[in-house]
Amino acid sequence: MKALLLVFLWCTALVAAAQSSPHRAVPSPKTTKQTQLEALLKQENVPGIQLIYSQKGTATAYNLGRRKQGTTEAVNDNTTFQAASLGKVVLAYLTLRLCDQGVLTLDTPLLTYYAYPRLQQDPPAAKITARMVLAHTTGLPNWAENPLSTAWSTSPLHLRYAPDSCWNYSGEGYVFLQKTLEHLTGKSFQALAQREVFTPLQMAHSSFVWRDAFTANACFGHDATGKPTQQLHFIDPYGAFTLLSTASDYSRFLQALLAGRGLAPATAKLLTTQANPANRCRVPTTPTDAAIAWACGLGLANISHGPAIWQWGDNGDFQGFFMAFPGKQESIVFLTNSANGLKMTDKILQLFLGPGQYQAMQWLAEDK
Repeated sequence: MKALLLVFLWCTALVAAAQSSPHRAVPSPKTTKQTQLEALLKQENVPGIQLIYSQKGTATAYNLGRRKQGTTEAVNDNTTFQAASLGKVVLAYLTLRLCDQGVLTLDTPLLTYYAYPRLQQDPPAAKITARMVLAHTTGLPNWAENPLSTAWSTSPLHLRYAPDSCWNYSGEGYVFLQKTLEHLTGKSFQALAQREVFTPLQMAHSSFVWRDAFTANACFGHDATGKPTQQLHFIDPYGAFTLLSTASDYSRFLQALLAGRGLAPATAKLLTTQANPANRCRVPTTPTDAAIAWACGLGLANISHGPAIWQWGDNGDFQGFFMAFPGKQESIVFLTNSANGLKMTDKILQLFLGPGQYQAMQWLAEDK
């Protein structure tokens, strides 16, 4: 009995010691990724980021850093960022919806719908169609002048290349298409976006023009040194560059694209079907990256993780990116208030999607 009592007391002491000893908490996958993201922001001198990773209907949000460097104003889920050229995909989706409604067709020359005054002196421009605009084969420059300048909206616009001959990224092409849509519908682009995209997809924090409600929780841009720049209050809506949004709203938009929501099945396929091989307008020509092509409104990438759609945004002091995988119901989108934001792209993709070459940033770098 004495021996049994000693064994009992010894076991009880072991259990008590185990219960009183400190346990090392195992960090959750989200915490681990958040820690790595915070280190990446510091490494690249990026003040703030919103990121949404979505897979099979489950979305995980990361809101890190500051709305303005040198303050305590933290980024949260509703913080407004400039999404820059990510707005082009919204314009593309809107255009396809209007095509389904019979407002226009993709292959009718745009000048037959609307005599765009900036192009009247360029006869070959009569060949430009909505399909060419969406696939960046209009032959127009990215910008004739700085689109923030007072003279830009009436500046003469000239072709640099023959329409439909090669791929040349063009914000001007998207403005031409937008002005055509406004003419055909009699509505402003902001009103069209609200009716066709923001309201049906419940994107309550998105707009192509500044709202007073954004003031209390909007980001400032930052240059490459981390110095705050400005908080532009866009008055005129432009699908090519004035989108103000959140990563949460934009992720909701991406899920709609992946599902083909709001589009006829044949029309939805245009978002994932090659329109052209994205052969750049260069002399001399250089070999094309076989992994990259262009669809109606966004890029295509054939990579190890699977076929993807993608687009980047860059307003200088605001940069963002998305990549989505139609066959996997998977997407990632991030918005930053920094001129350094896109430097993080590959590391972010590898962090969430796994090791591999994602091609997009390498392909863009070839255009520098």
